[in-house]
Amino acid sequence: MPTLDRRSLLVGSAAATVALAGAGVARAQDTPGVTATEIRIGSTTSLSGPVSILGVITKCEEAFFRMVNDRGGIAGRTINFIYYDDGFSPPKTVEQTRRLIEDDKVAFLFSMLGTAPNSAVVRYINQRKVPHLFLSVNGDKWGDYKTNPWTMGFAPNARTEAQIYTKYALQQKAGARFGVLYQNDDLGKDFVAGVRDVLGDRFEKTATAVSHEVTDATVESQIISLRGSGADVLISGSTAKFVSQSIRKVHDLNWTPLHFIANGASSVSGTIAPAGPERAVGVVSSIYIKDPADPAWAGDAGLAAYAAFMQKYFRDGNPNDFYNVYAYTVCSVLMKVLEQCGTTLTRENIMRQAANLKDVEVGTLLPGVRVNTSPTDYRPLEQMQLQRWEGQSWRRFGSIIEGSSV
Repeated sequence: MPTLDRRSLLVGSAAATVALAGAGVARAQDTPGVTATEIRIGSTTSLSGPVSILGVITKCEEAFFRMVNDRGGIAGRTINFIYYDDGFSPPKTVEQTRRLIEDDKVAFLFSMLGTAPNSAVVRYINQRKVPHLFLSVNGDKWGDYKTNPWTMGFAPNARTEAQIYTKYALQQKAGARFGVLYQNDDLGKDFVAGVRDVLGDRFEKTATAVSHEVTDATVESQIISLRGSGADVLISGSTAKFVSQSIRKVHDLNWTPLHFIANGASSVSGTIAPAGPERAVGVVSSIYIKDPADPAWAGDAGLAAYAAFMQKYFRDGNPNDFYNVYAYTVCSVLMKVLEQCGTTLTRENIMRQAANLKDVEVGTLLPGVRVNTSPTDYRPLEQMQLQRWEGQSWRRFGSIIEGSSV
């Protein structure tokens, strides 16, 4: 078995190893991480530490690549997915990322978790000109193609999400006063920026923002402070553990604000269940991926394929967990990138194809939500729909909303 902090996947049939296009051999030998028989992909995640619940994303991705290999791999090559635990500690991320690039010599990095961890390595990765694709983050800065041309996020960014929440809240109550709980990093600050974008000069008089650290034990005191500000709208711009705590504390205080939570923290098992489903009734979030627990998708072909994958390749995972659906979705988009590369699996072409996705549809995305990128648009997803927790499940309402950060 691999060492405790390393997970390596190299599964494939003899047929996949032999099925090699001769034209691609020379290119493979010239590209780190690409050989005649494999493509090495690297990632860092949190299998330990304060957000270890999010490590399931990478475990599900590992299972997805096992499925791909069983089906013959990519361009005749199996996928060797190598990932390390960084415990959501940026110094550890630096160590593990260097290990992936310099020792494991991966072709590219994929779905690395966390704003602070990725921030610690983004400059190094771009200096090395290694594709840094579809990060599991929710920040606006990951679309900055000018500063970091080798880095690309995936999910709709937090700043746009906060803009949409603020606009909707003002539609419901024109004179609303806002409270923003935010994680003191780029992710949380994007939520504050999005609210400020909409409120403009009114922000200072009508909004109160209170931060917390990812190492904090609880956010109870912050929620008490925001209630005392007189806010009737609360936006929890944080990760699952702290959003769950905010839901619980709001309920326990008998406070009834219009409560919005980050899309990335809307998991039923990761956020709602720990808070108590009854405490979360009325909470609003956004969604761009189909919810397998929603009866509206009964018989849906895209979710049927996802369910079959989970049953065969990731039986330990919860098929209704948002994080698993997310992992399946982002892996599906990566497969499109690699298919577009053909046999030219150079780092330059991998990045070029990632920035050339046109109306890509994935069976697990909401109808009307498509993946689009270009050399000047590094935000693959910019469409979402609002949803409200009704006690046992989320229920979508309104239309698909498209937005982009200012």
